[in-house]
Amino acid sequence: MIRSVVRGFGAALPKQVVTNLDLESKVDTSDEWIVQRTGIRQRYIAGEGETTASLGEAAGRAALENAGLTSADLDLIIVATSTPDNTFPATAVNIQNRLGMHHGAAFDVQAVCSGFIFGVTTADAYIRGGLAKRVLVIGAETFSRILDWTDRTTCVLFGDGAGAIILEAQEGTGANSDRGVLTTQLRSDGAHKEKLYVDGGPSTTGTVGHLRMEGREVFKHAVGMITDVIEAAFTATGTTADDLDWLVPHQANRRIIDGSAKKLGIPLEKVVVTVDLHGNTSAASIPLALNTAAADGRIKRGDLVLLEAMGGGFTWGSVLLRW
Repeated sequence: MIRSVVRGFGAALPKQVVTNLDLESKVDTSDEWIVQRTGIRQRYIAGEGETTASLGEAAGRAALENAGLTSADLDLIIVATSTPDNTFPATAVNIQNRLGMHHGAAFDVQAVCSGFIFGVTTADAYIRGGLAKRVLVIGAETFSRILDWTDRTTCVLFGDGAGAIILEAQEGTGANSDRGVLTTQLRSDGAHKEKLYVDGGPSTTGTVGHLRMEGREVFKHAVGMITDVIEAAFTATGTTADDLDWLVPHQANRRIIDGSAKKLGIPLEKVVVTVDLHGNTSAASIPLALNTAAADGRIKRGDLVLLEAMGGGFTWGSVLLRW
């Protein structure tokens, strides 16, 4: 059977680092308050000339270089983002042009913090269906541009950045020992929209709007929903938490990460955590964490890696793959 194997990875971050101490002078908060409740110590904030497309382009170029490929080798680009450069065209088309790619196709997916999971799932479907051989999947965000910087409950949580992987069609045996994507699990439930959303849009207010969140409600649902899609991945493949080499979760809140790992019996030493460095970068969160752990040698060829995320909507999902 055909498997979608990770051929390359890359990431890009804005130049400006904003620490918790920097935020103390802007909003009524403190480093102690932020770290205790979220685990975040700093985040990167896009400056002049830095956009979702420019960060996504840089991450895509890094992934191509890591894979030893050029844009001519790609068939498709999928960009997961909730903060596009323009209402249209898709940020993916912008990045496609920036990379000098004038063939194939490019489009965006929008599932907020779960966007990269949805993007990888879509790429896997294209590859397994024979519609593409190589797909560049990018998660890129500039959430700083939709934050209300007077709201201390949200503005301290988010950051900007981009991460990318290249998935390539390779022959597999159908066994769990195959490299590549083994299973994907996607969920959504629009009944939870008011718990995490942006209060603007072209068809409603004609404005971009600002992010609004009921933090306690999101936290209340998060661990259960994450557990659901992780257990579904184990069931689909006949694996268990003991088989995992690494869990790479969405980097939203350290307490959610720790709570989910504990509930599933996954030792914390097997969990990749970058929330302290990046904050919540939404769809960029998982590929940024993947890049960090793969670049420093923690994630190695043949490792069993589980990705999971939950985002506004609510959306949630998981990807189990062998690196």
